[in-house]
Amino acid sequence: MKTSAKRGHRSRIALVNAVPVTVFLLVLFVYPIIGVLSLSLEGDSGGFTFHWYIDALSGVNLSVLLSTLRISAETAVLSLLVGFVLAHAIARMRPVFAALAMLIVVVPHFISALVRTYGWIIMLGEHGLINTLLTSAHVPGAPFSLLYNETGVVIGTTSVMLPYTVLILQGVMRGVDGRLLAAAAGFGASRLTIFRRVYLPLVAPGIGTAGLLSFILCLGYYITPALMGGDKQTVVAALIDQQVMKQDQWNSAAAFGVILLLLTFAGLGVLGLARLRRKRTHQRRSSS
Repeated sequence: MKTSAKRGHRSRIALVNAVPVTVFLLVLFVYPIIGVLSLSLEGDSGGFTFHWYIDALSGVNLSVLLSTLRISAETAVLSLLVGFVLAHAIARMRPVFAALAMLIVVVPHFISALVRTYGWIIMLGEHGLINTLLTSAHVPGAPFSLLYNETGVVIGTTSVMLPYTVLILQGVMRGVDGRLLAAAAGFGASRLTIFRRVYLPLVAPGIGTAGLLSFILCLGYYITPALMGGDKQTVVAALIDQQVMKQDQWNSAAAFGVILLLLTFAGLGVLGLARLRRKRTHQRRSSS
């Protein structure tokens, strides 16, 4: 009886402690989302309509949405490729050097995104550092057009997403038991086989999480695409800004916001299903 009473008392305390968090989420997260959703379904005359969603998924707006998805996917893949190499190298360093390397990777993230973007604009310009080096090396076709196009946007967004990728992958790689790799090598497996059959499956959850995080963050990113993409390379975030600030089309902007939110939930759902499937597979192997 005393144990049950204590558990009931703890449950009541937990509920009381959860009230402020619940109110915070309702006021600052749920309520705004409901407001945006209702705004996206409201017609010019105040009635119910799907017009804004149809408009968002057709014509030029659809092209902008598909371009945003493509840029986000390219950024996620490039961040994974570069981040995997960096994280793998850091994971193999001694703790002191690993901490220093992580500091070098993370510290630029605390610099203003606007400052970093203008730094990339200077470096990638026609007479910037990159094109100057390529021209000095007599690379055919140099100087290249690296700004105000999709290439510039992907480079800029990748530099922003890279610290997240490295942090996630490095944490997962640090947790890999080196004895498993040594055991595989002891059985005569080649380095490629060890990487493909042992190491890669162990770090696969981190790869999925890092890639999805980069993709989701890039979907709604505004500053870098707006400055490095220009008018020719518009993304959804820039289109929403244009509709609100210049065209006063709040309903259309709300529809785009809901679409991005649904895409985010879909990505999180895919990641959750992948984890659930991996957990069930592990349980089946353990039981057998």
